[in-house]
Amino acid sequence: MTKKIPMTPDGYKRLQEKLKYLKQVERPKNVQDIEVARDKGDLSENAEYDAAKERQGHLSQQIQEIEHKLSLAQVIDPKTISSDRVVFGATVTLSNIDNEEEVKYFIVGTDESDIASGKISIESPIARALIGKEEGDEIKVNTPGGTRNFEIINIEFV
Repeated sequence: MTKKIPMTPDGYKRLQEKLKYLKQVERPKNVQDIEVARDKGDLSENAEYDAAKERQGHLSQQIQEIEHKLSLAQVIDPKTISSDRVVFGATVTLSNIDNEEEVKYFIVGTDESDIASGKISIESPIARALIGKEEGDEIKVNTPGGTRNFEIINIEFV
């Protein structure tokens, strides 16, 4: 059985838009680049042709990957979730026990993560440590920068 890929409605929409862009803009441009390079003559020594064909392969692979992810997507709207535990789609406010700094994370799908905007992948060490926990629980997370200790201050679904 194939594993479903959780994502928010926004993440699903962004993947659809990226797929549309690759198919309607990038791929036709690449076909044009191949034609222009082909018109320059001897293909055996034509670097432009080789580069365009290589780009065609990369585009094809990207398109296939996105189509695969969309076919396995399990779209979960955080606004429809009611839980007192941390699950996919939760926005969690944490207090770093060591320095009392607060941080807020929104748990999203792998392709949606953007640490700069507080979106962390469901597969990240912090998210994995948070799943199933409640407000007031303390968690210990092993990160590349060392072990960090947090207390869950708030869980919301927005």
